[in-house]
Formats: sequence, C-alpha cells, structure tokens
Amino acid sequence: MKLSFDLMTGSLRLQRMQELARDAKAAGFSGLVMTEVGRTAYLGCAAAALAADLDILTGVAVAFPRSPMITAQLAWELADASNGRFRLGIGTQVRAHIERRYGAEFDSPGPRLREYVLAVRAVFAAFRGDVPLTHEGKFWDLSLLPASWSPGPIAAPDPPIDIAAVNPWMLRMAGEVADGVHVHPLNTPAYLRDTVMPNIVAGAIAAGREPADLQVIVPTFAAPGATSDEVHMWREMARTQVAFYGSTPNYAFIFEQVGREDITPRLRERQKAGDLTGMAAVIDDDLLDHFCVSGEWTEVAEELIQRYQGTATRVVSYFAGLAWTRDRKALGPWGELAKTLRQASSTVPSP
Repeated sequence: MKLSFDLMTGSLRLQRMQELARDAKAAGFSGLVMTEVGRTAYLGCAAAALAADLDILTGVAVAFPRSPMITAQLAWELADASNGRFRLGIGTQVRAHIERRYGAEFDSPGPRLREYVLAVRAVFAAFRGDVPLTHEGKFWDLSLLPASWSPGPIAAPDPPIDIAAVNPWMLRMAGEVADGVHVHPLNTPAYLRDTVMPNIVAGAIAAGREPADLQVIVPTFAAPGATSDEVHMWREMARTQVAFYGSTPNYAFIFEQVGREDITPRLRERQKAGDLTGMAAVIDDDLLDHFCVSGEWTEVAEELIQRYQGTATRVVSYFAGLAWTRDRKALGPWGELAKTLRQASSTVPSP
C-alpha cells in the first residue's frame, strides 16, 4: 500500500499559504493538512487549492461552532476549487474552547459529532439535487433549501468526511460513519495497533462497511537531519510536544500501553508548577522513541515505512511546515523524504 506523505500547517497569512502550497508541490509532498488554531482552516485551504494541484485536508476544523449547512457549503466549494482533491476533516475540540471561546454547545460531543457527519452528508445530497434537504436529528433539523440558495451540483465527488478520534468509542464511530480518521499526534505503534485499528475495523464491520475503504491519517513527529545537531533540534521539539499533549489526563492510557503509568501524574505535577522545562524532561529518550522517528534522512524513511505500512494511508509531517516558515528553501530534503516514502512503500507488502 502506497503511503501519502503530507505537510501539516496552519495559522499562515493567505499569501504565505499560497507560497507554501506551491513550494510543497514542487518539493514532492502529497498534500497539505490545515490545522485550525488562530486562523480558519477553510480560508487557508482555499488559498492553497487556488495555488497548487495538491490534496488539501482540514486536519481538523472545529465542527460545533458552525452549523452543518455552513460546513457543507465550505467543503462543497473547496471540493470544486480543488478539482475533487479536498477532504473535510472535523473534530470536537474541548469543552472550554467550544463553550467559552466560541459560545457554542458541547454536550454529548461524540453523538453530536456523529450526527454532524450525517447532517453534512444530507446537505451534500441536497446540493447535488439527489433528494430534498431532509435531516431530522437530536441536535439539528434541516429541511429548507430553496434552489436559489443552493450552490448546485459540481463535477467533483462529494468531499470525503474524516473525523478526529482518540478514544475507542470515537474510533468505532469513525469506522461506522466517516470516510477516514485523523489520529492524534500523540500516537505510538502500540496505540495504533491496540486501540486505533481494532476499533476502526470493528465500527466499519458493524456498519456493513469495508474497513480498507477508510483513510487513516497519522501525524508523525519525524526528526530527520543531515547532522546530529539537526536531529537533536527536532527531537527536542518532539519531546516538548509529547509533554504538552501528554499532560491531558484523557491521554494517560497511551503512556500506559508502553508500560509508563507514571508519566501523566508527573507531567501534571510539573504543569501545575508552571515548569515547562521540567515537563519536557519527564519524557526520557526511551519513551520519546515510542512517539518520534529520528536519524538520517534515509533511516527515517525506512523507519516510517516499517512503522506505518499496513496501518496509515496518509502520514503527516508535524515539523516540515515549521521548517519551511524558518527557511523557505528547507523543504527540499523533506520533499525527497515524501517521494522516497511513496516509492518504497508501494513495493512493500502490507503486513
């Protein structure tokens, strides 16, 4: 199975996003994955889609503050603008942000997101003219779409809908109703093997779907370099990110799966003390290796294939976009890594 290798980015001015899209295409990346933090993911996707012929993914956009109709409209236009190369990735975010930053509803986030996917699909069908708009659910009722308010059919297929999922319930739900799943950046081979894949497969089978049809989109803290100093720099960034994400209590089981039940309490203790350096120090080298692939460029390519072949369909570089923002010429070796990964993985049988 050939692995796509994408670049994760976000929070760029739209002109810069177009520059990045052109550079990523020239370098050899498969696509761009847009996070939604300080700037909207959808405008960045539009800028990129109009600049370069790449796969464009939101990874992920926040669902609940936007009605399913608004999200469907945005996705529909992006599918049209990208000639069918757009994937809609959505997620719940967390209660504090949804309620206090966006002023939106958050209760029952899992069932709410499940219905959201179905509602967006109902809107797509109405846009295409297949059926009148009809969605009656617990959280949304949609039944009005006059012809003058519909964008109408497009030449591209309906945009695939991927959801962000961490725990078993959400992963099974993704297998049941979504086209793919965005795995959390805090992932290990054990987590992918023991939690992600069994639950996605179980959800798909329960819904009478083919598990192989779902995309599994996996961010990686790859830390490649031509020198030991370069590798060290990216490893330390990865260490900091693992500590940051790992301080969330809901992710404690990911450390437990690799025999490190002590990690989350220690991270929480250092976090409460405001000791960011101490948080990173909790992630020792042996533990970091579960989350981070590092070494010379060819070594990293080989390890990425071994780690993700047969599991991921898209591997997403967490750091390549940052490298580009520091030095626009820096994408060269990252793009070569992308091409090597695609070429080599296509000759390796899935386990």
